[in-house]
Amino acid sequence: MPIAMASAIQDSPSPFKGSVEWLTHDEPRPDIQHAVFDFDGTISLIREGWPEVMVPMMLEFLPGIEEESESARRQLVYNDIMRLNGKQTIYQMIQFADRVRERGGDPKEALWYKKEYLRRLDLRIQSRQESLKSGVANPDQYLVHGVRSLLEFLSIQGIHLYLASGTDEVYVRQEAELLDVVKYFGPHIYGAQDDYKKFSKKMVIERILRENSISGANLIAFGDGYVEIENTKEVGGYAVAVASDEANNGSGNVDNWKRDRLSSVGADVVIPDYRDYQPLMHRIMGKKH
Repeated sequence: MPIAMASAIQDSPSPFKGSVEWLTHDEPRPDIQHAVFDFDGTISLIREGWPEVMVPMMLEFLPGIEEESESARRQLVYNDIMRLNGKQTIYQMIQFADRVRERGGDPKEALWYKKEYLRRLDLRIQSRQESLKSGVANPDQYLVHGVRSLLEFLSIQGIHLYLASGTDEVYVRQEAELLDVVKYFGPHIYGAQDDYKKFSKKMVIERILRENSISGANLIAFGDGYVEIENTKEVGGYAVAVASDEANNGSGNVDNWKRDRLSSVGADVVIPDYRDYQPLMHRIMGKKH
C-alpha cells in the first residue's frame, strides 16, 4: 500500500501543549461519525509490561543455534512479537511455533503457548485487577493519560465509539468494566475469539462501514498497534497513532519504536497520549478552536 508522507511538524505551538507530529496534510474530516479504539496501550494500562512476560516465556522454549548470543535470541523474539502487536495474541504464538520448528524443535500447539503466556501474564497483573476491584486504585491510574477526557468529548459530539482488541474479548470486557469505560462503547466491544478466524479488526471496521452505509471519510481510529492503523487507512479513514510511553504514563514522551512502526503503515498523526485531545480533534475535523 503506498504511503503518503509529508514533512513532519513536531511540537506544534499553541493550542498544543505536547508533542503532536503531523505525518500527512490531509483535508479536514468534518464528517467523522465513528471512532475505533484499540485497548491495551491505547486505552488500558492494566497489561502494561506484557512483553516482559511473553519474551522470557518464548526464550525458555526457543532452541538455540550455534554462535547465537543471548541478546540476539532476545531481539529476534522481541521483533517477532512487536511486528504482530495489535493482532490477536494467537498470531504471535503461531509465529513462535514456526520459529521453534525452523530451528529443528518440535513445537507445541500455538494455543498451548497462548494459554501458558496468559497464565504468566495473569500473575503479573493480578494485583492491579484486585486493586481496581477493591477500590484501592482509581481506574484513571490504569488509563492512558487523557483518554477518558477524549472519550467524553467524542461521546458529547455524538460520535459512535467502538473498541477492538487483539486480547481475548472476555478479558477486554472484564478490564473495560474495571476501568469504567464500558459506558462509552456499550455493546460495541470486540476482542479475540477461541476461533481466531472469526475475528479481526479489519472485520470490525468493514462491519461499521457496511452496517452504517458510510465511507472511510466518516471513520477515525486510535491505536498503538499497526493493525488498526493499516486497516483504517485501507478504507480511507483517518488514523491516529498513539505512541504511548506505557511504563511512564503521562510523561508526554513518544515511544519511538511505536512511532516508527505506525508511521510506516500510514498513520496521519502521532501523539504520546491525549493531553491535546480537544485541539487535536478540532484540527482533524476542521473546526475552529
